[in-house]
Amino acid sequence: MTHWLSVAVQTPAHSAVAGPLTYRSELPLAAGTLVRVPLGSREVLGIVWAMADRPEAEGSEAAIRPVLGALEGIAPLSAPWRQLVAFAAGYYQRALGEVALAALPPQLRDLNAVQLARRMKARARKAGEAVATTVEAPTSPGDGPGAVALNAQQTLALAQFQAQAGPFLLFGATGSGKTEVYLHAVAGLLARDAAAQALVMVPEINLTPQLEARFRARFAPLYGEQAVVSLHSGMTHPQRLKSWLAAHTGAARIVLGTRMAVFASLPGLRLIVVDEEHDPSYKQQEGARYSARDLAIYRGRQDGAKVMLGSATPSLESWHHSRPATAEAPGGRYVRLAMPGRVGAGSFPTVRRVDMNHQPMKTVFSPPLLDAIRQRIARGEQAMVFLNRRGYAPVLHCADCGWKSECPHCSAFRVFHKIDRTLRCHHCGFTERVPRACPACGNIDIAPLGRGTERLEEHLAELLAGATRPDGTPVRIARIDADTTKLKGALESQLAQVHSGEVDVLVGTQMIAKGHDFRRITLVAAVNPDGALFSSDFRAPERLFSLLMQSAGRAGRDAEFVAAQASASEMWIQTFHPAHPLFEALKKHDYPAFAERELREREAAGMPPFSFQALVRAEARTQEVAQGFLNAASTAAQTDLALLPGLDAVLPRITLYGAVPMSVQRVANVERAQMLVESGSRAALQRFLAAWHTILRQTRARPEHKGLIRWAVDVDPLAI
Repeated sequence: MTHWLSVAVQTPAHSAVAGPLTYRSELPLAAGTLVRVPLGSREVLGIVWAMADRPEAEGSEAAIRPVLGALEGIAPLSAPWRQLVAFAAGYYQRALGEVALAALPPQLRDLNAVQLARRMKARARKAGEAVATTVEAPTSPGDGPGAVALNAQQTLALAQFQAQAGPFLLFGATGSGKTEVYLHAVAGLLARDAAAQALVMVPEINLTPQLEARFRARFAPLYGEQAVVSLHSGMTHPQRLKSWLAAHTGAARIVLGTRMAVFASLPGLRLIVVDEEHDPSYKQQEGARYSARDLAIYRGRQDGAKVMLGSATPSLESWHHSRPATAEAPGGRYVRLAMPGRVGAGSFPTVRRVDMNHQPMKTVFSPPLLDAIRQRIARGEQAMVFLNRRGYAPVLHCADCGWKSECPHCSAFRVFHKIDRTLRCHHCGFTERVPRACPACGNIDIAPLGRGTERLEEHLAELLAGATRPDGTPVRIARIDADTTKLKGALESQLAQVHSGEVDVLVGTQMIAKGHDFRRITLVAAVNPDGALFSSDFRAPERLFSLLMQSAGRAGRDAEFVAAQASASEMWIQTFHPAHPLFEALKKHDYPAFAERELREREAAGMPPFSFQALVRAEARTQEVAQGFLNAASTAAQTDLALLPGLDAVLPRITLYGAVPMSVQRVANVERAQMLVESGSRAALQRFLAAWHTILRQTRARPEHKGLIRWAVDVDPLAI
């Protein structure tokens, strides 16, 4: 008997083949089964999506190709998982097969049935050995190995979480003990339900090891080493496959990961935690531009799992959705859990603003800040200096002719890296040795303009040349950014030096500003934060406040250490605009006041979360072709879509802006343009985008747009 199956396979983006393809099988295969199928001249991995109807056309059955085989030993992917993928593909305007196959570990696509069976057998043997070493699980979440007793505010937040359905926003100050609440919530779940699984997400790979260490210490003795696994792009393909299989079979009770982990197959999923939920890293910037935070909310509803978003500086969308009800307006969709105080007797750092208008020209470190750093070093404390720009200097220039180190392939400058005497473009990667003289006029006196972390580290070493530690040894300065952490294990090694007290002053980018629990840092300084205050991106103030608040949170986390030093922790801000409302709110550690002001401005301007946006980006050999494609598609939308039933009522609710170049309009000799689409209704925007997709594809095929390379839709963009 022949069975007809709809199989999701990975097809080229924006091709006419966007949905599942029909194949025939001699055996009945359940939806969600992984299969090998022919696609063109290749054999690829596919997912049985549903049963298909028998072809109606006479003779067409013979043209339908057969399924080559199923991957035995792997249970079918669940209906809620398939629904999550289908929703993500539809909402973010991507092909179903593209999203579905990208959610699977890469090595799974290349293994044949024999290789997979061998791996499954080895995994089962190791799982049996691991189970034999576990101990009896506690009945109370506070009784496990390494468990810490919760304080009053943590206990209240956890009680509210257990009593209500959610979703939840855990608004906890830096150092308030959010991670311990996550641990107790997971422990309670696993103790109550022997088959339950939890997903815990962090925004960046470098935050995964320290979180994994805490979860392993707490849960591995109870449930075995395989009970806690990680999923992120920094793992090798075999490691990702091993973790994915452990999660899919239910052997892994806890999955820790970055944004890609939101698509992990977890048949027993009952809890999702999104730590630092405000972080832009949760938004994918290539391919399917999904938001893992938003998909976590959707997945929690589909799987019947509780969802907890946690942050000291929540995204304004999450803050708005968790607003309490008032007499004038209903509350938001989320339940807000507040933990405003720090654990123990810890207090928040005192925020000090230095008005750089009163300092000499070209001053990098003001004398008061420099004295404060010296005092901390002399007492055996640590200081952290934050500057979100790596490299030695953002530009190399010639004062005689005005030449600057522009990238020949991008509309951006190449950054000067002194450590290896190179000019590097951080957009396309083009790298050259620093010229001996100005390429334009021959002047040998070319100089760096501006500062990055590399130059800041060098300058600070000069200023602190006479400073000594309590034992009389010279001061030690370390830098952590993308340049110093390229090698495997480099970041862990550097962080270990900071934690052990070997480093006195830590200089770095946003890599050090969030998530790390530095116990000896008592002073944090932001030397040049003004750039984002007047940005054209309406989200820039939100990102700046979050970075500064998170940076301040690295200071004074160990109340006992601060008390023993008989000194208060501090956050120093060097700014030319000390009276700016953002810094006023930061001085009081008052995120609610900052959020209220920003939300009022956004509501008045009709910006998210009070409206919904999508960006259509086009890349071409010339800017004219890129913008021409977008404008032609816009014109076609307003004429052709008005003729479709139901869309005539949708179009008046859609605003299509004109095509404009992107802020960095040329990257790797490719011109880039964008068009903003806006609506006050999410449903109207989605209906429009779904219908417009066909027009975009048809417009792409016109001869006048031959120079177009690619186009993409970004729903709910974070950067415009």
